[in-house]
Amino acid sequence: MKPRLFTPGPTEIPQRVVTAMANDMPHLRSDKFRNMFRDVSQKLKAFFKTKHEVLTLTASGTGAMEAAVVNLLRQNDKVVMVEGGKFGQLWGDIARTYGLRIVALEVPWGDSASPDQIKELLLKHQDAAAVLLTHCETSTGAEFDVRAIAETVHHESDAIVIVDGMSAVGVMPFYKDDWDIDVCVAGSQKGAMIPPGLSFIAVNERGWQRARAGNLPRYYFDCLKAREALENGDTPFTSAISLIAGLRESLGLMLDRGMEHYWQKYAKLARSTRAGAKAIGLDLLAKHPANSVTAIKVPPAIDGHKLIDRSHAQRIRSDGGRRAGAFEGENLPGRAYGVL
Repeated sequence: MKPRLFTPGPTEIPQRVVTAMANDMPHLRSDKFRNMFRDVSQKLKAFFKTKHEVLTLTASGTGAMEAAVVNLLRQNDKVVMVEGGKFGQLWGDIARTYGLRIVALEVPWGDSASPDQIKELLLKHQDAAAVLLTHCETSTGAEFDVRAIAETVHHESDAIVIVDGMSAVGVMPFYKDDWDIDVCVAGSQKGAMIPPGLSFIAVNERGWQRARAGNLPRYYFDCLKAREALENGDTPFTSAISLIAGLRESLGLMLDRGMEHYWQKYAKLARSTRAGAKAIGLDLLAKHPANSVTAIKVPPAIDGHKLIDRSHAQRIRSDGGRRAGAFEGENLPGRAYGVL
């Protein structure tokens, strides 16, 4: 029996994508690669639902998050951050590293920030340069209404909206342009259905204006340099060529059926997972659960650490023995939970 991943990321990879990555590799500066990369870059626009360029970085998703910060913000800028889980906190870690002034909206894990909470902060901090938030907080399974929040931000301030879409883009409805989201970052190992190693940053014209005025130090993560190279079908540095070949295949699979088809498919699976958990007496962590990852509370009588260790220890045996799905988890204050 083939082992399967049941983790928030990396996710399962279709066999067609695996095969595409195993093909002969073109040279980085050849026309064959440039044509492939141009095709991928066009498909990424449809993936993000945007008419603007989408940059592909050879880095994990955290690399794209750092790229967004160092390209679109300036020294001593004030930023509003939504901290509702581990990855909301990651925005803060990156921003603090570059000396930005932080205004944190701390949301209890499992809750979602509301537009009114963002509005209240912006009224107190009219000089905020950006609002950094997460669409799906992977560590809690909570969805944030980035569409409504972006509308509030643009109505109340001149701040740009920077969204971590790692666990959301490709899985849940996401219309970058229609929702007026300035910047969105994502990673290859989730909705894009390829292994880790690539990340994406989609920027609108408002964001590019900020990038041209930016003054934070950057070299490898220089988005202006990457945008210039993209005009010629190139990347400024060595690309993960095999991953890009796989990405062309996976995006082709999704766009042939339409992103809406996949959004509906994942929504149905998520509803089934939530209903099944509740049917056997388990509680969900998120009050507004996302369709891309389901966080289930471990009952008080069960040791969450031991459950995780036991789940990780399950493997396919050579004799065709039983398989258990992988289980990811972390501790919350006073309670353990699992993400399925």
